Amino acid sequence: MQVKIFDDKVSLGTAAAKAGAEKIRKALADNGKANIILATGASQFEMLAALLQEPGIDWSKIRIFHLDEYIGLPADHPAGFRKYLWTRFVSKLPVPPAAFHPVNGSAADPEQACAELDAVISANPIDVAFIGIGENGHIAFNDPPADFDTEKPYLVIKLDEKCRRQQLGEGWFPTLADVPERAISMSCRQILKSKAIINTVPDKRKAEAVRGALEGPLTNLCPSSILRTHSDVATFLDRDSASLLEKKYE
Repeated sequence: MQVKIFDDKVSLGTAAAKAGAEKIRKALADNGKANIILATGASQFEMLAALLQEPGIDWSKIRIFHLDEYIGLPADHPAGFRKYLWTRFVSKLPVPPAAFHPVNGSAADPEQACAELDAVISANPIDVAFIGIGENGHIAFNDPPADFDTEKPYLVIKLDEKCRRQQLGEGWFPTLADVPERAISMSCRQILKSKAIINTVPDKRKAEAVRGALEGPLTNLCPSSILRTHSDVATFLDRDSASLLEKKYE
């Protein structure tokens, strides 16, 4: 795993976007199309803003997937990840993407919503996954103890309290009771099927999770530790999120 440490969130996000954009351009050059995954949350603000500014990307040839969505929130809910991605990214592209495949957390049958996404993503191998790490060490909504074995692309997940408190702390919900208890999440194994992974993790509150992911044991009690098994992962940190690391990195 490549690990790069920056002085602030803006330079971190800019570098992560640049690295991911290079991967996208290569996929476009090699295949005439590209498939990507985008993460959400406060940690991705700067990266997504910078990715929108990257030149030489024909977005009309790119399919966009995302990692997860709460179950039970309408598509226009302010805390929903469909609205987040549409507002902050998809609607700001210079041209519409080839496709945007939102996770339908408001579906009457979440398992059926998973099955429909499973079919689409299985037919469109991912070139670049832009992800982050949660305060509890999760990737997507794979909270500890995460399922490291299932090959199913999308899962119905029960969110743990630390994860729900992170969403409250970031200001997405007024009270803990308002944070949904279940979500649809891309599985760990599906994330690892991406050809390249860009992992963007700023902020002091993520420092313990970052230490577990990079330097702790490989365990489903720190789901992000599984990223170390992938051959092409670049992790972008700021001084705060890297503050508990013991090894020397860039």
